[in-house]
Amino acid sequence: MEGILRHIDARVRLVQPADLGFSFDVDESAGTFSGNSAIKAWGLHGLINGDTAAGVACSVDPQRVPDLVRDRLEGKTPMVVADDSGICVHALDNRPGVLSARFGSEDGGPDLGDEGRNDLLLETLTGFDDRGAHYVCNMTLIVDRERWVQVEETWHGVILPERHPGSTGFGYDPIVWLPDYDCSVAQLPQEQKDRVSHRAKAARGVLAAAGVV
Repeated sequence: MEGILRHIDARVRLVQPADLGFSFDVDESAGTFSGNSAIKAWGLHGLINGDTAAGVACSVDPQRVPDLVRDRLEGKTPMVVADDSGICVHALDNRPGVLSARFGSEDGGPDLGDEGRNDLLLETLTGFDDRGAHYVCNMTLIVDRERWVQVEETWHGVILPERHPGSTGFGYDPIVWLPDYDCSVAQLPQEQKDRVSHRAKAARGVLAAAGVV
């Protein structure tokens, strides 16, 4: 996000919960990217404003969070941004989708890790001619309770037959080929990725809607 913000001339400063003295987690129970993105954003917004919802876990007493935010931000009320993202493989009816980070362990089994999930996806696609896929990022930005916006963007590519690792990728990036750039996502320079990715496009959309770019 910091790299993306540098390229879109946003009049904002990125502050993470850890910078304010706490961490939080939510139950991502929605079946859509938009639903999970909203759950994360509204969960944090509630913590900041002293309105803790069910399913939100916090590393400190939730009642302390509004004071931590006011103290660290000198009384300023922050906007909140969160996103949910994943990869949709066309031959698999757009799976793994919202379960991208849990692919292969959806039923509570051990986390396969990035390499394990890549290997499983490559194995699952054995024999398929259609290798098309796209990343999805749904980003939610909350200005206040009455004003918020969601933007969902995509980034299309092709699933490779084997990994093409690089220095900028994570998750499924080593197995997604970008024909327009003649490289895998993991091989695309980070500066370029921060300009053209699904997350970059979604960030530009929500910040433009909020009037800060």
